[in-house]
Amino acid sequence: MASQATPRYTVPGLTVENASTLIELLQLRLHALNDLHLTLKHVHWNVVGPHFIAVHEMLDPQVDRVRDMADDVAERLAALGGVAHGTPGTLVEERSWKDYSVERADAIAHLGALDVVYTGLIEDVRAAVGTSGDLDPATEDLLIEQLRDLEQFQWFVRAHLETAGGTLSTADATTETGAAEKASKA
Repeated sequence: MASQATPRYTVPGLTVENASTLIELLQLRLHALNDLHLTLKHVHWNVVGPHFIAVHEMLDPQVDRVRDMADDVAERLAALGGVAHGTPGTLVEERSWKDYSVERADAIAHLGALDVVYTGLIEDVRAAVGTSGDLDPATEDLLIEQLRDLEQFQWFVRAHLETAGGTLSTADATTETGAAEKASKA
């Protein structure tokens, strides 16, 4: 973690130790949201095919909300006494996931890949909600609100990948490229 020293102060009613734990947790959430923002713009710019305009226009509100989420996380992190590290170099150095790998592709392929991206992100946010809930209800509340929005965004993505019978074309895909391939073939 980039120079994550224990804060010298934090919000009233929270120990500096617990604030330090939350700061580390929020820093990873900030990296994930900044990465998601850029990934969504990448898809927005590189989507092609008959579903182009639907996907292109669906992503801009998601981008805007994800940017707002990142800002909220950074501000909460600072309020707890931490330093919000938002530079690209720090993000790349500290993230635990690989870069989005689908380039110019059909809309359905990108949506398949985004489904996997959202799944990983949502799982991480759920874990962060669990950790923060034991320490700080304000941070927990922030993350729960973001979780609801991220789950809705994944639902929007999955609506394009689901059959009328309720089967998800990306079911069992574990990588974004695998999901993109499965979605394209469906």
